[in-house]
Amino acid sequence: MFTAMQSQFQRIDDSKAFQAFVIFVIVVSALSVGAHTYALPVWMENLLLLLDKGITVFFAVEIAIRFIASKGPKAFFSKGWNIFDTIIVIGSLLPVAGSTVFIARLLRIFRVLRLVSMVPELRMLVNALIKAIPRMGYIALLMFVIFYIYAAVGSMMFSEINPTLWRDVSISMLTLFRVATFEDWTDVMYETMAVHPLSWIYYLSFIFLTAFIFLNMMVGVVLEVMTQEHDNFVKENTDELDEPATKGEVLELKAQIVELNKLLSERLK
Repeated sequence: MFTAMQSQFQRIDDSKAFQAFVIFVIVVSALSVGAHTYALPVWMENLLLLLDKGITVFFAVEIAIRFIASKGPKAFFSKGWNIFDTIIVIGSLLPVAGSTVFIARLLRIFRVLRLVSMVPELRMLVNALIKAIPRMGYIALLMFVIFYIYAAVGSMMFSEINPTLWRDVSISMLTLFRVATFEDWTDVMYETMAVHPLSWIYYLSFIFLTAFIFLNMMVGVVLEVMTQEHDNFVKENTDELDEPATKGEVLELKAQIVELNKLLSERLK
């Protein structure tokens, strides 16, 4: 009995139509959250509240279908995206009243992120970004060292020219961040060049290190991890296609073949 129900829910969960409808509901939920930020008539506010309750109930039913369709709680909660979806759905069930108003509304906003868990390609991108963070951390640490050295040098050389930009190391690092993002950095350079004509070497070397070398290193790390994640994604999909049919699926196919044979024999008569 339970196996038959589980296989039925598996078919529903794997159905493209069901997944497309879930994505549609997530988009509607996102639009509903955005609509709450506008000044709307009372009747429309009530309509949005009713829609929000309907969406919450649908998400609860959808997560229950996925839970029953999985091979037990351990298999379900072994996937991080399932844990994320469960937390969002349970949080959406919190009443929007009293001290939980902010948390409940915040979790309703985060329901939009469920779009990532439903679309495999988006899920792959997020997984790649998370896996790239440790490698990017070492690059960021090296960038901080370069920022600190240049900030200390800049504070010693240019603090008397413009204390607002070069008063100490922390302010100098903010100024260098402005230079690294190319936000009117030439104004900063020309101001110091009026006193130190060769100070352009300081700025160009800093930009070359940060904007060109380190930024490209960051991009390279992300691309490498994304390539690995894409290969794993393709391999997993291929393995799923190559999986042998279960006993229930074999029996179902045999029953369909027998039924087709009966229909063919009746027509031949």
